[in-house]
Amino acid sequence: MRSIHGRLLLAASLVLAAFLGLGALAIDGAYRESAERALQTQMMSQVYALLSAADTDPVGKMRLPENLPDPRFSNPDSGLYAQVTGEEGGYLWQSPSTVGRSLPLQGELPPGEPRFSHLSENESLYLLRYALLWEDDSGREIAYQFVLAESDAALKAQLGVFRKTIMLWLGGAALLLLLMQGVVLRWGLKPLRTVATDLQMIERGEQEQLQGTYPKELRKLTLAINSMIRHSTASRDRYRNSLGDLAHSLKTPLAVLQGAAEDGEAGRLQKVVMEQVPRMNEIVQYQLKSAAVAGRAGLPRATRLRPLADRLVDTLQMVYRERGVRCDCKVSAQQGFPLEQGDLLEVLGNILENGFKYARSRIVVSMTERGDRTAGEGAIGLCVEDDGPGIPEAVGRRVVRRGERADQRYPGQGIGLAVANEVLHLNGGELELGRSESGGARIVLWMPRNGT
Repeated sequence: MRSIHGRLLLAASLVLAAFLGLGALAIDGAYRESAERALQTQMMSQVYALLSAADTDPVGKMRLPENLPDPRFSNPDSGLYAQVTGEEGGYLWQSPSTVGRSLPLQGELPPGEPRFSHLSENESLYLLRYALLWEDDSGREIAYQFVLAESDAALKAQLGVFRKTIMLWLGGAALLLLLMQGVVLRWGLKPLRTVATDLQMIERGEQEQLQGTYPKELRKLTLAINSMIRHSTASRDRYRNSLGDLAHSLKTPLAVLQGAAEDGEAGRLQKVVMEQVPRMNEIVQYQLKSAAVAGRAGLPRATRLRPLADRLVDTLQMVYRERGVRCDCKVSAQQGFPLEQGDLLEVLGNILENGFKYARSRIVVSMTERGDRTAGEGAIGLCVEDDGPGIPEAVGRRVVRRGERADQRYPGQGIGLAVANEVLHLNGGELELGRSESGGARIVLWMPRNGT
């Protein structure tokens, strides 16, 4: 997941679900324990009620009456059962509700210590056992054991109602918390979205740098981005200025050479050439180094492609008028390409010039793309195809190096594709060479998608 908002929302939702789940389990366990303690207390009260209703026989032994304090003892399968044993197996009393069933004794008990347990073998029951010593008329202590059993149906129903209630409340609370945390996350991440919006405005040329008011956590980042933009702008200006300086610096040597050539004196022309050519070479080398140091802008702005392409095509059709090559530009008037105008002019000019040199009759300029357009990812491509001989795959890698040429029939220095490749790489793009459907060259200028 590439979205910070999505990651935080997922993590917070998982934590919230775990917290509420564990909380629900803890509350359920505590409520169940409390309900079982209340049931134990209630069953102990039933034991005391039986003891209070007990009579004695002629010798003072304990006997349980027929009329019992709780009516459920008198109804078969009422869910409340009682059994009393004692006198070393000589006495057994069972409540009428125990007809057809026998309650387990589970061994001897010390007098006065109740034992509470849950049985789930055949019928789920809560069991309370209590032992006591009864003194008869002769002063002899006789051991009796009370066994009370109550069905857990009522307790389960009570727990079911409680669980339904707690789940409704916790579910509502969870939904409310999810909505609140979504709002809080959106509000908290708003500065990041603002930075992204400002960067897109910079890429479209609508503003020069980040101008918003950002929180202190992002201040160093935004200051660094603005510093990079200023440095890139200054470098781009130095690059452009170096080209102007080169042209201006060469004007004087060229004027001198032109004057010497017009004079027609061979000796003077040779002397002037020997003087001015090294000077021109020094000027060119100096300006090239200056341009290399200047570099390229880190955030290229989008340039409207169609007007620039039309201008280049018109110029090249005049230069190569005798070849009769037609160029179809299948690009909309508002389509932009993420390169500075000067860089795009240099790159597309070199590509189109090669097309006019080698195409037989037709060149096609179009746009293509790859990656996820809706997410603003991937790349956008400017495709130039012709119906010429194409670029052999064996020399495809060589022609993007300076001085390398695939065909010697036409004049040139072998730097056109190399310059285009360098400009694209400096701006984060790439040059792709291939073969068109008509068998000619297919050259695609790929650039990362920057809001175009």
